Amino acid sequence: MLMPEIMTGHGSEYGGVKAAGRSVRARLRDGIAASDPGLLRLTAGLRTVGAIALTLAVLSFLDVDVTHLVAGAMAAMVATFAIREKQRGQQAVTLALGLPVALASVSLGALLSSRVVAGDLFFVALIFFAVYGRRFGDRGTALGLIGFQVYFLSLFVGATVSGLPELYGAIVVAFLSSALVRFVLVPETPGQILERLREAFRARLAQLVSAQLDLLDAGPDEVEKALEDVRSGTARLNETAMMIQGRLEDGTSDEAAARLVQRRIADAEIAAERLGLLLLTARSAERATTLTLHLPGAPVPAGGHLPVRDEASATLRRDLDALRMLVLRPVNGESGTALSHVRNRLLGYRDEENLPPASPAVQDVFRGIGEASRAVLGLRIALDGPQDDSDDSPATARSREELDAEDAAIDAGEDDTDDEEQTGLRRPTTRAAVQVAVGSSLAIVGGEFLSSHRWYWAVLTCWIVFLNTASTGEILVKGYRRLLGTVFGVVAGIVLAALVGQHTWTAFALVLLCVFAMFYTAPLSYTLMSFFVTAALGVLYTLLHTYSASVLLLRVAETALGAACGIVAAAFVLPVRTDRRTNELLVTVLDRLADVTEGAVDQLSGGPPVDLLDQARDLDQALADLRAATQPLTHPVTPLRARRDTARYVVALLETCAYHARSLAATAELLPTHPSIAADPRLRRAGRRIQHNIGALAAHVADERAAVEIETGPSIASLLEPDIPGTPRYGRVTDRVLRHLQRLDESVAGLARPLGMPVPARRR
Repeated sequence: MLMPEIMTGHGSEYGGVKAAGRSVRARLRDGIAASDPGLLRLTAGLRTVGAIALTLAVLSFLDVDVTHLVAGAMAAMVATFAIREKQRGQQAVTLALGLPVALASVSLGALLSSRVVAGDLFFVALIFFAVYGRRFGDRGTALGLIGFQVYFLSLFVGATVSGLPELYGAIVVAFLSSALVRFVLVPETPGQILERLREAFRARLAQLVSAQLDLLDAGPDEVEKALEDVRSGTARLNETAMMIQGRLEDGTSDEAAARLVQRRIADAEIAAERLGLLLLTARSAERATTLTLHLPGAPVPAGGHLPVRDEASATLRRDLDALRMLVLRPVNGESGTALSHVRNRLLGYRDEENLPPASPAVQDVFRGIGEASRAVLGLRIALDGPQDDSDDSPATARSREELDAEDAAIDAGEDDTDDEEQTGLRRPTTRAAVQVAVGSSLAIVGGEFLSSHRWYWAVLTCWIVFLNTASTGEILVKGYRRLLGTVFGVVAGIVLAALVGQHTWTAFALVLLCVFAMFYTAPLSYTLMSFFVTAALGVLYTLLHTYSASVLLLRVAETALGAACGIVAAAFVLPVRTDRRTNELLVTVLDRLADVTEGAVDQLSGGPPVDLLDQARDLDQALADLRAATQPLTHPVTPLRARRDTARYVVALLETCAYHARSLAATAELLPTHPSIAADPRLRRAGRRIQHNIGALAAHVADERAAVEIETGPSIASLLEPDIPGTPRYGRVTDRVLRHLQRLDESVAGLARPLGMPVPARRR
């Protein structure tokens, strides 16, 4: 029995017993789930390696030569990674359509191999239509990718008309092997992916609680690192929540169930982020701002210190450890009465039960633990079904009743928002197709001067730097990373080629390892991916008896040329400057922020319900797009330090705004069902200034000459003073809403100065 340890203050003993009780296998599983949400990277690597290995096995049984083994391996890799659809039926259709596209592409590559001018012109046209095909969604992207890569394959292996039958056979085997691995050997359904993403969310939530506990205990020399771990954990939790959002529609059969999971994920994310802020405040001499959790390098608020190790702080540490264990508790594990008592005690803090005597800041942390425990309870019910309620305390029973009422009120809504589609050369796919066609033409001409036999490496690099990029700055950073990875990959390729010699199957084993590492690291580091690609090519050149150090050095030169051609094309052909791109995305973020804030305030004021959860996730997605677009501005090698700091500050302020807007939306969603939340019409008055200021910022970013101005004035709380003397001011929940509105008001006004917008003096 764990009851004596739980009811006493020996939190470390409780945590030690529970930690020891969790198997090494369970801890390893949680670690993998947290590091690779949904096991998406692992699955991509295994599928690709499996398809290549199966292709090589079949072709070796058919006794084909090394050249066709290489061609089959490359075709299997393309057939596997090109497919992007989430539904298995759609994947099968795209794979079936990809085979004739691949056969036609390799045929044209062989036919045009002796016709230099015609071949080059066709290659440029193929590149244009391959990029233009992205406008038709995942299938258009996949077919364009297959067409381009297989044409490149024909150049790499030196395809000829007489050798086409053998190449056809290798490609057919590759596509069939890819299908067998995808649908039989390494099957994956949207529901399975969603289930693994849910487990990843739990694991990352537990890691964030651990980081928050470390922040509480960190000494003066450790606090900066502990704070950075909390920032990183908060960002990783948000990333996983967004990944779940993107899979809900395909991974669930019922819209109401999808919205229930969406709601519980949002609750847990907001509660965990709020708990981090309360902990930061508890160990500081002054109230911390949410910006501290979002701005990289921001110091701990003035007066940061280690809390006194009294009874309250010992209980706080114990309860944080207990919260983490509630998150990680196995679904079908034996809980007994011990964890029920822990859960009951933590949920009791929501109703001010048994709050230890401590400072107001520390008591706020206990309340935050209670709210986080409620979110964890709701998350477990949504993901695992009804839980045993035989040992519930009155506080836990009330929490369950609230959750049941919310579940019953959830009604799936439809998003009727239609984005205005750009046409002509303004359409991103058309512009990118023109740019990459021009850049590839330059790469062909320049590549021919470097090597008449390996010029296509420059074209490949030019093509790749345009993938998933939308501005000149993004292309510049991607080209730099590819060149850096290629340089180090050449060194590795030389070493591997020397070790392998002419041992064919040893070489293929090394290629498979490099391919797996390439796909596993691709979402983490483009430089690492380029490194493994180049290392694998060094081994493939050895197999084709074309290896030499000069060939690999030529690859570096061709890569540098291709990156340069891509940058030149992006800078001078229908350019999209980084400033323009970030400004467009910034306006989008502000518009989404205005939508969430307006909808939440209106609903909290008594207005009709709207789909706030989807709006909040749209805000998160817009913010993620902006964060990615500002990478060229915040890259460590950028010489514009002031501009880098400004970009980081603006993004951090927007993340702070998004947190408070999400919190307002989550509270507004509770309005129809929560017994302690009632609409307050006075909130509409408090939200008007925020709405005006968000709109003014968006207008200023869109046009710096716009005649707009930030409004300043008294605090948000003062705007809700009762109109009639003696009227009650506001309740506890309204007080929390006001705090979020106040912080949102301050953060929105704080955006004015870094964005170059004049700020009038505050009026009293």
